[in-house]
Amino acid sequence: MSFKVPVGISARHIHLSREDLDVLFGKGYELTPIKDLSQPGQFASAEQVDLVTEKGSINKVRVLGPLRSKTQVELAFTDALKLKIKIPVRDSGDVEGSAGIKVVGPEGTLDLKEGAIAACRHIHMTPAEAEKFGFKDKDIAKVTVTGERKLVFDNVIVRVSDNYKLELHLDTDEGNAALINTGDEAEFEKA
Repeated sequence: MSFKVPVGISARHIHLSREDLDVLFGKGYELTPIKDLSQPGQFASAEQVDLVTEKGSINKVRVLGPLRSKTQVELAFTDALKLKIKIPVRDSGDVEGSAGIKVVGPEGTLDLKEGAIAACRHIHMTPAEAEKFGFKDKDIAKVTVTGERKLVFDNVIVRVSDNYKLELHLDTDEGNAALINTGDEAEFEKA
């Protein structure tokens, strides 16, 4: 049995810890929200940073809020190719042993030893939705995108929390491969 899920395409971005925000933007600096994101309490800020490696750079990478306990850079593999770094596919927050990267802000620079990842594709849902669909946190789903370029995504992690809103998160490479955009729908089922 399959269920409909709205799609959210996630562009490259960075989540910062309090300590790293202070380094990049100055002690006590506060993020400036400019747009609410689909997940409750999450927002895009006005602040941007540059990502730099020995062999490439990407400028004006958006900082997302609120602040987190660990700094995390989320990239698509196309971004990693441009930067010439090897990034692991990880669940959000799992940065141990991931790729290092330099982050340049207006007031300072971070030389992260780890923190750059490609986020696992995942579906956010509330506990009530999880019960309705027969899933629990960390279950694996299969997602099918129909249309001009039908595509099946395996190994989609289900993330359950009262703080979530039902949505499938893919990165830009995955969205482009399936010719889908934020706001489109996909179908998911147990893997």
